[in-house]
Amino acid sequence: MYNPWHGCHKKSEGCQNCYMFSFDKQRGIDSNIFRINNDFDLLVKKKRDGSYKLESGSHVMVCLTSDFFLEEADLYRDKVWQMILQRQDVKFEVITKRIERVSLPENFKEDYKNFYLNVTVENQKRADERIPILLGLDLDYRGLIVSPMLEAINIEKYLQTGKISHVAVGGENYKNARELNFDWVKDLAMQCKRYGVDFEFYDTGSNFVKDGKRYQIPHRLGKIQAQKAQKEFLL
Repeated sequence: MYNPWHGCHKKSEGCQNCYMFSFDKQRGIDSNIFRINNDFDLLVKKKRDGSYKLESGSHVMVCLTSDFFLEEADLYRDKVWQMILQRQDVKFEVITKRIERVSLPENFKEDYKNFYLNVTVENQKRADERIPILLGLDLDYRGLIVSPMLEAINIEKYLQTGKISHVAVGGENYKNARELNFDWVKDLAMQCKRYGVDFEFYDTGSNFVKDGKRYQIPHRLGKIQAQKAQKEFLL
């Protein structure tokens, strides 16, 4: 995990119960206030022996307590791009709700093979709003994070373009979690299967409905239960 900055602003329906806002509230922190973190230059920090502190071969999730394309980060993002370019031995993955603000380095396609971009699409409205923008970007990898999945979603017209690399689905966790219905997950999985798109059901969330029955699942077990459920329909 690499969080060069902290703070964000709720943008759409999926943000309603944002974990970062919840955790910050417990600590008396205003999540809307943007700040640069002390570990901003973590990617290029070195140990006494000259080796990088962030080990070669790592797969790093970026900006899990903010959004990589947040407006306030515009002044600092180029420096992060430079560090990512320097660390070709590390894979970096970003999840954004601000796909309309994505601006890539001029040499991105050639020099940033280690960067993976995903967009969050929590419902049909956001899927139809954000996926066309993602498809319009000149990328080798395009990921969809359907989390928290708030309703049944049909994305077949986007999958059939052959430009979507991966679809991951998850539910909402913690207090006041909205339900995730397993029927929605199975339907989306079948859409992906029809077009040969990699699909992952990675978390049931805390409020999971399966076969008409509601389950309250502790956060620590959500990933395990999702893996078990996925085996039922993706053999």
